[in-house]
Amino acid sequence: MYVIELRFECFDNTTISIAEKAINNYLEALRANGQVLGREFAVAFNEGEFRCRLLVPEKSSLSQRHNSPWVKDALEGLTEAKILAPREKFIGQDINSETSTTEIPSWQLLYTSYVHMCSPLRSGDTLQPIPLYQIPSTFNGDHKQVIRWQTEWQACDEIQMAAATKAEFASAYEIGDVDSDLCRRGWGIRGRIEYLTKIPTYYYLYRVGGTSLKEEKNRPCPRCGSHDWKLDEPLLDMFHFRCEKCRIVSNISWDFL
Repeated sequence: MYVIELRFECFDNTTISIAEKAINNYLEALRANGQVLGREFAVAFNEGEFRCRLLVPEKSSLSQRHNSPWVKDALEGLTEAKILAPREKFIGQDINSETSTTEIPSWQLLYTSYVHMCSPLRSGDTLQPIPLYQIPSTFNGDHKQVIRWQTEWQACDEIQMAAATKAEFASAYEIGDVDSDLCRRGWGIRGRIEYLTKIPTYYYLYRVGGTSLKEEKNRPCPRCGSHDWKLDEPLLDMFHFRCEKCRIVSNISWDFL
């Protein structure tokens, strides 16, 4: 991933509140389309212009060809707020993040965690993130629902990893049980992406707990009950199970690894 700086310059009289609303709307539109990553964007006003540093999946993430209808409307909103189209300055590659894939994968999966800021859509060949704007819009012109699902999954993951409150168990249920609201929604998003991309797309089902390693190795697919989903060798050194029928990948409980 890469760091870029956007500069917003006013071309006529306006107010900070009007400019702030237009700029934030533009940034949120970019986030909903996967063109910028993260949840919070610090916007500074200095020497007559607004500046914001952003993390993006690729050097070309802010290219107009990737813009969703919301991003296009937000650009018009900047003009109405008396702000010129943003000027982009490339800062460099982020040394603490992953590099997005440039290859079309043979299969892909929805996978995230609370420590990842990148796209939750991953190549099944390399586990590298796939920028969401590289695939057709999933719902209503962009990928807002995918980003929302990712945010909720990460929130549950962080709570259960902290293991400090009773909410740990409810959070682990949401990311690790196929009948939870979060898993059902994510599995549906997975299906939508597979339909749009024509690429086999799997859902990562988190697994923790269990009573023994032997039991873990013999547990069936939680959707169809098949025992044929156990792999001889783990995929990507992480996934020990893959159900072709149900489009689910999972791991042996982290308690036994």
